[in-house]
Amino acid sequence: MLTIIAWVWVGIFIGFVMGVTLISILASGKQADLEAENMHLIFVRDSLKEEIFRLENQPKPKPRKKRNLRVNKIKVGK
Repeated sequence: MLTIIAWVWVGIFIGFVMGVTLISILASGKQADLEAENMHLIFVRDSLKEEIFRLENQPKPKPRKKRNLRVNKIKVGK
């Protein structure tokens, strides 16, 4: 009876060690993907920031001419 309990504890210990190892291997792959995505997002943020600064330094566009609506109306009934 005592040997059966000892084998159960050995099995639990081996299962625990293998489970922790498997989870750490899977998590490290996900960690690398998240770090790569983070670097990409930092690059995009810096690029957009440069674009904003470039657009801020440009002069404002020339305003359009106002349309004369009275000339464009069609007289009805005459």
